[in-house]
Amino acid sequence: MKGTLERMILSPVTKTSFGKTYQGEDVDLFTLRNGGVEAVVSSLGATLVSLKVPDRDGKVDDIVLGYDDLASYEEDRSTYFGATIGRFANRISGGTFVLDGEKHCVTQNVGETSLHGGRDGFDKKVWSGIEDSTKHPLVMFALISPDGDEGYPGELTVVVKMQLTEEGALHIGYGASTTRTTVLNLTNHSYFNLAGAGNGNILSHELMILGSKYTPTNSDLIPTGEVLPVSDTRFDFRERRPIGESYDDNFCLDSKGGRVPQAAAEVLCPSSGRVMRVYTTEPGVQLYTGNFLTGMPPGKGGARYEKHAGFCLETQHYPDSPNHPEWPSVVLRPGEKFISETVYAFSTE
Repeated sequence: MKGTLERMILSPVTKTSFGKTYQGEDVDLFTLRNGGVEAVVSSLGATLVSLKVPDRDGKVDDIVLGYDDLASYEEDRSTYFGATIGRFANRISGGTFVLDGEKHCVTQNVGETSLHGGRDGFDKKVWSGIEDSTKHPLVMFALISPDGDEGYPGELTVVVKMQLTEEGALHIGYGASTTRTTVLNLTNHSYFNLAGAGNGNILSHELMILGSKYTPTNSDLIPTGEVLPVSDTRFDFRERRPIGESYDDNFCLDSKGGRVPQAAAEVLCPSSGRVMRVYTTEPGVQLYTGNFLTGMPPGKGGARYEKHAGFCLETQHYPDSPNHPEWPSVVLRPGEKFISETVYAFSTE
C-alpha cells in the first residue's frame, strides 16, 4: 500500500475517477505535475479543472475557477469553466452562415445566437483520454463529432493535447480533420484569478494584450464587421495596466497567427506576484472578465464566485467569422488538417 501511494505522489501523470455522468458514462481526472506546477484535467469537456502555481513567496494556490464535483460541471450551462469549446468558440450571428453557397443553421442557445458550439457543444461531451509521461507529462483527448452535430456539416475528428513542460508552462494543442467542408474555432475557456480562485476579483490585475485593433460589437455582442484601432480607447492594453472594468471583447493580435506560438498577452497579480504569459498561433483573443458570474452555484471549496471573480483570455479566431469571409478563415476542408497551439507560462515578480 505504501509503495502504491508513493508512486501516485511521485508520478508525473496520475489517472483517477471523477464519477459517472447522468447517462452513466465514466469520467476520468488526469493530474499532471512538472516544474512546480500541477494541472488537473477532466475527460468531460477536455476541461482544465485545477491549475496550482506558486506565488512570489512559494505559496501554491489553484488559479482557475471551477467545481469540486462532476455534477456541477454537467449542470452548468453558462460558465464553461475550463472547458474545450467547439465546434465554434464564441458567437455566430443568427446561428446561420453560408459555406460554398449552402446555408447552414446551427443551434441557437442564447436568443437567436449560437454561442460556444450550441446547446451540447464539446464542453458537454465525454472525450477519450490517454496519459503519457515518457517525455513531458501530458494527456491526449480525442472526440468524434458526427456529421450534423449541432447543425455543423462533416464528421469531425478532434484531438486536444495538454502538456506541462519542465518550466511549468501549460501547452494546449489542437488538431482536427473533417469529412465535409465545415467551420471550426477551438479554444479553452479557463477563468484565471492569479491571487487564487475565490480570492476576490481580478480588476486590479495588470493586463497587456499585444493587439492594436479590436472588433466592436452591438448590444448582443455580435461583431459589427468593423476592425478598429485600440488607440485612445478603453481597449488599449498595449502597455500593462489594471483591467479595471468589464470586458467581453475580441482583440486582433499583431502577430496575426501562424504556425509557431507568438506572444499574445501578459497578466500580473500585484498581490501574489504571479505572472501569466500567453503565447498562441491564433489571430485573436477574447478578453472576458466574468461579467455574469453573480449568483452562480458554489465553486471550489464552497466559494461564491461573484462578478469579476476571474478573467478569460480565449485564444481563437474572431467571433462570427463564418459571416465575415474577409477575416482570417475558419473553413476546414476534407484533406486539410487544423492545427493550433496556445501556451500559458508562469513566473513571479
